[in-house]
Amino acid sequence: MDKPTILRKRFIPPETIDISNDELMYRDENVLITRWTAIRPRPDISAGVSYTFINDGYKISRFYDGDRNFAFWYCDIVEVRYEEDTDTYTIVDLLLDIKVMNDGSYKILDIEELADALNRSCITKEQAAKALKSLDNLVKMINTGNFPPEICRKEDYWRI
Repeated sequence: MDKPTILRKRFIPPETIDISNDELMYRDENVLITRWTAIRPRPDISAGVSYTFINDGYKISRFYDGDRNFAFWYCDIVEVRYEEDTDTYTIVDLLLDIKVMNDGSYKILDIEELADALNRSCITKEQAAKALKSLDNLVKMINTGNFPPEICRKEDYWRI
């Protein structure tokens, strides 16, 4: 499997980071799976496995604590741009996030950041609308007991 370039782009703070050194576990036209260690490790986050759902507008990550125990799921609402000629994925963080705990409880995060970014024209109205639709889809998935998606449950990918 050829290894693509993978960039993570954020609006707040404004930055683009090359995360191509993350271990590529799997990719197809719908999903990109990577295993990684934290750029800035903390006691509650040291490593993880991320499932970027290219066409669905979200990235679901298994976060591991400093002892490499599963801590929680973290869902980033994203927009994925793919440049075939350079085999480059740019994962654009659309600011909204959901943290899902082991007991199924969850918290929606960074709604104020989305509002601020929209007011400052950091993101477009179309991107904000897309972010809200992706957030709604994830919340429905969680509330109906269909979270995480089946591919996120395969041990082959998440063993750290």
